[in-house]
Amino acid sequence: MHRSALLVVCLAVFVDMLGFGIILPVLPFHAQMLGGAGVWVGTLLTAYSAAQFVAAPVLGALSDRYGRRRLLLLSLVGSMVSLALTGLAGSLVLLLGARVVSGAFGGAIAVGQAYAADLTAEKERTRALGLVGASVGLGFVFGPGIGAGLTALGLGFAGICFVASGLAAVNIALGVVLLPYATPGHHVQLPGGGLGRLATLTSALREPRLRPVLLAIFSVVLAFAGMETTFALLGAQRFGLGPAELGLVFAGVGVVMVVVQGGLVGRFTDRWGDRRVAVAGAGLLALGLAPLPFVPAWLGYLALGVVAVGQGLLSTTTAALIAGASGQGLGGAFGVGQSAAAAARAAGPLLAGAAFDLRAGLPYLMGAGLCLAAMGLLHATREGGRGAHVTEDAPAPARRLRIRPGFPT
Repeated sequence: MHRSALLVVCLAVFVDMLGFGIILPVLPFHAQMLGGAGVWVGTLLTAYSAAQFVAAPVLGALSDRYGRRRLLLLSLVGSMVSLALTGLAGSLVLLLGARVVSGAFGGAIAVGQAYAADLTAEKERTRALGLVGASVGLGFVFGPGIGAGLTALGLGFAGICFVASGLAAVNIALGVVLLPYATPGHHVQLPGGGLGRLATLTSALREPRLRPVLLAIFSVVLAFAGMETTFALLGAQRFGLGPAELGLVFAGVGVVMVVVQGGLVGRFTDRWGDRRVAVAGAGLLALGLAPLPFVPAWLGYLALGVVAVGQGLLSTTTAALIAGASGQGLGGAFGVGQSAAAAARAAGPLLAGAAFDLRAGLPYLMGAGLCLAAMGLLHATREGGRGAHVTEDAPAPARRLRIRPGFPT
């Protein structure tokens, strides 16, 4: 029952990310067609992360209070609406508004992580979180390829957005039928109270078990986002890569991350534990980023593989460390983790672009330094423990949620 329910959660997250990834290859070109220069393209890409930074902790905390199923379905509805609005947007302002709506409802990952943690025993938690991460990665691997294929078939930007919105609608229907109905057995929240983003975020940062993990997440995502932003320029300059070759390279990075998250990370953590694997992941990320701008092409591809392995290990184990540190308030804690990552994705492209203009290798050296700092933060993290507490009027905690299939939300 729980295993099949976990697969349904992963399917919901995968299809949600698939719809998001479909429009990514064509969004910059549509912005240019509407009269937007490079700064508008950057603003549109940043708007999603900025909105997610604000909304993800709130959606996660609401899932603690009202149930994972309701909030996951709400996130899927938000994706469907935002994709349709993106297709209808006939101006840059409306397009920006649609991206903000998309980011505001982009809580499917955090809620899906909390759902997966609820559905599995603690010893299986990292494997379950790895499957959710692999589902996200698969969405980003296949989404851009499908978007490019639809473009080649002559479907315009609006048509591509409507196809993505249609996939989201199908995802909602499947979720209503297949997602288990999970009822929280108690009311939980992070210390400090409140569902507001600032209340949730500041209370999490005050928690000694959560703070180093959140800072490490911000550091490594900032480093990885800097690489994603500038590698197209670096690849063209050093390795002579064109758009098609760059697409294959990024697809390869995504495949490696999916393999690590979906199959390897659980085996590693069974043997060495989440904290040690997270530290190793940060070290591998630094090891891959530092030489990337200075080595020949074949070593550059090897370095990218190391980067992909490190990021795959980190994204799963840091989520598991959050779950171990946050106790019962998993939705709010995962939401704060997504908020930290979203803040890094919003700031990373701007900082990396400015650094690349100074010297091509600078974003990669800065990223390696951030990953080394993350190693220190993660090394000081203690596994397990409870960083959240149940409110005084709550009944005795039950680690499991009551799971039953059905249509109620």
